[in-house]
Amino acid sequence: MSDPTLATLALLALAAFAAGWIDAVVGGGGLIQLPALLIGLPGATPAQLLATNKFGSIFGTATSSVTYYRRVRPDLHTALPMAAIAYVGAIGGALIGLHIPKSLFDPVILVLLVAVGAYTLLKPDLGHASIIRFHGSKHIVLAVLTGLVIGVYDGALGPGTGSFLVFALVGLLGYSFLQASAKAKIANFATNLGALTVFATTGHVLIKVGLVIAATNLVGGYIGARTAVAKGSGFVRALFVLIVSAFIVRIGGSLLGWWT
Repeated sequence: MSDPTLATLALLALAAFAAGWIDAVVGGGGLIQLPALLIGLPGATPAQLLATNKFGSIFGTATSSVTYYRRVRPDLHTALPMAAIAYVGAIGGALIGLHIPKSLFDPVILVLLVAVGAYTLLKPDLGHASIIRFHGSKHIVLAVLTGLVIGVYDGALGPGTGSFLVFALVGLLGYSFLQASAKAKIANFATNLGALTVFATTGHVLIKVGLVIAATNLVGGYIGARTAVAKGSGFVRALFVLIVSAFIVRIGGSLLGWWT
């Protein structure tokens, strides 16, 4: 594959900044960054696109994870086991992702996003405050299973992972949107690391592009996390609905042939 032009790198950097910001607040930055890579690097293989996307994303999730932890102090008794299993799941998912076509995932992502968005809209009080569901070992087991399932998905493809993590923590386990975002970032960092464990060792990362999007994704992640903490759960919920709706339109329109 030939080296991208400076204009292409600039546009990828802008997309990565937006992806980092959105990912830090509500998750789903991959639904911006991965399509941008697909458009900007038409000569890259699917494995190179997935690998480079993960390389750029992990810097943003690492930064937002630290920022959330310092300012929100999420409960690590739930977050760390969830993240550990999510890491293992992402390794398995990445091994799957090396062999399956990306085209199979868009319909699945669309159905999940519609379900998530509808459920959030129909429950206006969802995520405004933490009302923890299940307790003790049952709570941890459900968090771990969530991490495993979403970790496999993130390793195999990834777009929307952060949004799915946030929704699972809010809808299933009862956290506020702000607390859920904090825990989701820790788990999302683990899934990115798990996928990179496979992709980096197989030599699929495009280093030049990866470093560019890593730098801007990092800045976007830092600013996004600070924005979410400052604005609170109400802001995160509103943006969550907006972003999920935009993703539904983008993916649905693509499947219907409205745009390429």
